[in-house]
Amino acid sequence: MTVQVEQHRPSVAPAAQAVLEVRGLTVEYATRTVPVRACSDVSFTLRRGEILGVAGESGSGKSTLITALTRLQRPPAVTTAGEILFHGRDGAPPVDLVALDAKQLRRYRWTALSIVLQSAMDALNPVMRIGAQFADVLRARDRSMNKRDAWARAAELLALVGISADRVRDYPHQLSGGMRQRAAIALALACRPELVVMDEPTTAVDVVMQRQILAQVLRLRRELDFAVIFVTHDLSLLLELADRIAIMYAGRIVEVGGAADLYSAPKHPYTQGLRDSFPPLHAPLRTLRGIPGTPPDLGRPPSGCPFHPRCARRTEGCDERLPALLPVGPEPGHEAACLLNETDGETGGQNR
Repeated sequence: MTVQVEQHRPSVAPAAQAVLEVRGLTVEYATRTVPVRACSDVSFTLRRGEILGVAGESGSGKSTLITALTRLQRPPAVTTAGEILFHGRDGAPPVDLVALDAKQLRRYRWTALSIVLQSAMDALNPVMRIGAQFADVLRARDRSMNKRDAWARAAELLALVGISADRVRDYPHQLSGGMRQRAAIALALACRPELVVMDEPTTAVDVVMQRQILAQVLRLRRELDFAVIFVTHDLSLLLELADRIAIMYAGRIVEVGGAADLYSAPKHPYTQGLRDSFPPLHAPLRTLRGIPGTPPDLGRPPSGCPFHPRCARRTEGCDERLPALLPVGPEPGHEAACLLNETDGETGGQNR
């Protein structure tokens, strides 16, 4: 998929109210020897109505991050440090989701925080009609809603994502892959949540349907005013969709900034490698280059910067110092964790 992002502009004002603040989040998997740290000291702020993309290779910690954010992780995964502060629309003090027990979490699931999983066929119950699954969610959150009203609302939600209302009585296997994925999105929006986490929701569909689903997400976000964390390995997709993008490598965020900034002036060699691995829409022909090597073993991570064994621009100290995520470049909110930015100044030496 090719992209053109020169005209991309954030749709959320920088001063918009935060809906989620993640501070120093660390998640480990217990093993018989040493714990595997899949997310390490992850921090970011998501503003209301914003789309934050999270990209990185397989094994970078993306899935661990979103299961930790939604409190869906299961042993041996354990959140060992950090806070996940949720700010509701009601103006009440923020709530740390990490500190809530299962009963307390039920208050926030679906109404405040929902998730769209990667495989809609697995997420939807294959032996229940689509409408019945919507009705279960709606009636669980609104005890006063009767069955007839719940089914009517289910039909409205399907129509909201471009599925004919008469398909409400179908089973999941009677829908196409794209329709199932859109139904999963509608189900996540059933109780008007403030934040929707999407785990590679377009991976299993073709490019045409992918475009339709993304258009629906953007339209619904404008209409319903919810924030989105969109997780994918496809950076080119996020350059079109997201307001800001966080790049993960070896369980850490190594760069975060506006989509246009990460496309035109990436400040971390890993981000540049991801960007250069797909062709631009309008540019002379050039040879595409991948990133050499493989992601590190998180049970035995390399010393210093975790990317230095694969980095063509590694320099003195990269194998000894773990770089902090610091502001780079002229644009506010653009941060990167690379020693090159400390030695080469704001340009970081990435685009020479």
